[in-house]
Amino acid sequence: MTTADWTTPPTLRGRHVSLEALTPAHADGLRAAVEDGRLYDLWFTNVPEAKDVDAYIDGALGKQAKGDQLAFVVRDGAGKIVGTTRYYELAPEVPRLQIGYTWYAASVQRTGLNTEAKLLLLGHAFETLRCASVGLQTSWFNLASRTAIARLGAKEEGITRNHVRHRDGTLRDTVNFSIIDAEWPAVKQNLIGRMGRHA
Repeated sequence: MTTADWTTPPTLRGRHVSLEALTPAHADGLRAAVEDGRLYDLWFTNVPEAKDVDAYIDGALGKQAKGDQLAFVVRDGAGKIVGTTRYYELAPEVPRLQIGYTWYAASVQRTGLNTEAKLLLLGHAFETLRCASVGLQTSWFNLASRTAIARLGAKEEGITRNHVRHRDGTLRDTVNFSIIDAEWPAVKQNLIGRMGRHA
């Protein structure tokens, strides 16, 4: 059992990325980020359209208020808002959580920003929250996300079929990955090595 704070999103800072608690004041930045690449055009994602960003933030903060999630806005090294991510399915009694609801502006994808963001999120989960396991999930159709999660060092656990719905209403088969505490040191070294290749 952990005595760490599971109710407030921490501020996490690296060299190329920072994560801070999501607030309604981030809406304009997220609207600009989501239009960078028109991320919502990918039918198998749950990325909001610009007109829906306010409701997206309200939904995240509502779940946070209930203790279900911790929501972050993501900034690049220059401080520009480039996306968002969350801890969700919080289970401090295990302790366990999921990392997801992650999307980034097209201009920062494949730049190493996500690698450092995951290093910070996983580091906080394992080293501060003392998680026994951290899960990551994505749609069966999101091959880029599946590849990126596997590259982190997460192990694929299996597929939950007809699990939830995509934004367009179609049923989603969810691919489940996890990292357990015993694997974290090797995963951490892998991420640090990958960061070095982006330096």
